[in-house]
Amino acid sequence: MSILSVKDLRKVYGDTTAVDGISFKVYRNEIVGLLGPNGAGKTTTINMILGVLEPNAGNITIDGLDIFSHRSKAIARTNFSAVYTPLPGNLTVIQNLRIFGRLYQVDNLSKRIEDLLVYFDLIKFRNKKCGVLSSGEQTRVSLAKSMLNNPQLLLLDEPTASLDPATARDVRVRIREFVAKGSGGVLWTSHNMYEVEEVCSRVLFLSHGKILLEGNPKTLPGEHGKKTLEELFIAVARERITLEGS
Repeated sequence: MSILSVKDLRKVYGDTTAVDGISFKVYRNEIVGLLGPNGAGKTTTINMILGVLEPNAGNITIDGLDIFSHRSKAIARTNFSAVYTPLPGNLTVIQNLRIFGRLYQVDNLSKRIEDLLVYFDLIKFRNKKCGVLSSGEQTRVSLAKSMLNNPQLLLLDEPTASLDPATARDVRVRIREFVAKGSGGVLWTSHNMYEVEEVCSRVLFLSHGKILLEGNPKTLPGEHGKKTLEELFIAVARERITLEGS
C-alpha cells in the first residue's frame, strides 16, 4: 500500500504552470527522490502535499486519507523539514520541540524529546535558543522536530544542504534507519546526486512541472546513455532527454 499517492496534480500561477498534471506514489519503507533544477516544481509539489498550497486540479492521499476531505487526520501522519523553514529563533531547542510535540499531540512527549535529543546529538544544545545555533545545528533540530510524531510520511526538502559531510552522512544513516524500522516513507529533494544514489531506492525527475523520468538512481543513467546520475540530471535540466529517451 502506498503511503502517499499523488494523481494528476496541477498548480497554475497566472500564465505560469508550476506543476503540470503529475502522478506518483511513495510506498511504505521507501525513500523516493524528487529531483530537478530550481524552478522545476519540487517545492510547490511538497507545499501542496502539506496542504499549504491548494492545487488547481488533482488528488493527494496520505496513508489512504484524502488531504482535502480529511486534512487534519492526514497532516497528523505527516511531518516536514527544510533549510528554508527554520524553527523560531527566540525559543530554545527544548521549547521548540515541546510546542511542536503538543501540536502533534505526541504521547509520552518528554521521553520522545529526550530520545530525539540523543539521536541527533543535541543534548548540549537543549537550553540554547535556536537563533544562535549554527545552520547545521539548526538543521538537526528541525530534523528532530520532523520525527516527533513518528510520521508515516516524511517530507525532506534539501535536508542536508547546510551540513558538513560527516554530519550529513550521520543524518542519512538516521533517516534510513527511520524508514527501515518503521512503516512510513520519505519524499526527499536534493541537488546532491551522491546523496540521492546512497539513500533513494527510486527517483523522479521533474522539469517545468512535469515528471520526465522515473527509476532506480543506480541504473537509470545507463538506461539513457549517461555515466552518472549527475550527467542525467544535467541532461534533464537542459531538456535533452524525454521520458521516451528521444
